[in-house]
Amino acid sequence: MAVALVAVLVLVPRMVAKRGADRGSGTVDEENLTGVFREGFVEYWSSGEREFTPGLAKAVDYWFRYHLAKAVIATALLIVLVTLGVLLWRVFVRAGGAGVGRRAVLASAGVLVTLLGLYSCVTAMANVQGAAAPFAALFPRLPGAPEGELADTLDQAGQRLAGSSSAGDRTPPALEAMISDFARYHTAMAVVSTIAVVAFIGVSVMLWRKFARTEPSNKRTRRVMGAFGALFALLSLVAVVVVMANTATAADPGQPLLALLKGGW
Repeated sequence: MAVALVAVLVLVPRMVAKRGADRGSGTVDEENLTGVFREGFVEYWSSGEREFTPGLAKAVDYWFRYHLAKAVIATALLIVLVTLGVLLWRVFVRAGGAGVGRRAVLASAGVLVTLLGLYSCVTAMANVQGAAAPFAALFPRLPGAPEGELADTLDQAGQRLAGSSSAGDRTPPALEAMISDFARYHTAMAVVSTIAVVAFIGVSVMLWRKFARTEPSNKRTRRVMGAFGALFALLSLVAVVVVMANTATAADPGQPLLALLKGGW
């Protein structure tokens, strides 16, 4: 199941995203997404409306479906890898009478599955964030040596964003939508990371309790419990930093968004 889901994670999201992207004029796929989004963004900025233009809507819709599919698959993969990892480490703990080679294989497999589990966890979190705010998730595709109309549009957006707090200065509807979605983007990660903090702390506490209850003579079990207890404690600290950073950005998205438009992402 884990191997199958890894393949699905790589192949299926772009297939799901492409479904419906061919409707109407033009098409959107992973190869031309940046170009379609940039053209749509220029058209959207020029429209003076908050509602997405057709070209921009197509790019944003593609990116939403891509992130949603990837988040669902990554979550399923995470569940499978957690189950597999628990089974592998249980077998490793009970393999006291087994040969050195078998114990090494079990330990290596357990480490590999643990690392893949952490990767799938991060992937799921990032794609939940992208599905929650697909417009903002496309913003990093705007900078990067822009030319012509795009360069002028980004310059205008940056100037209006820098002066959006000035007295009596009306914020363009397109810029309002950008700020709102950018704040939602970071709020989503703050919420997801908070859930991760609670989960990591809970698992760490459970493992340390099992470590304390395990007889000192059972060194293999204590080493496994202690190592994973420390790992999840460290992960909870990393997640706390992510929560704080994203909460601060969501509360005041103006300057971070301005830095992004200027290529400081």
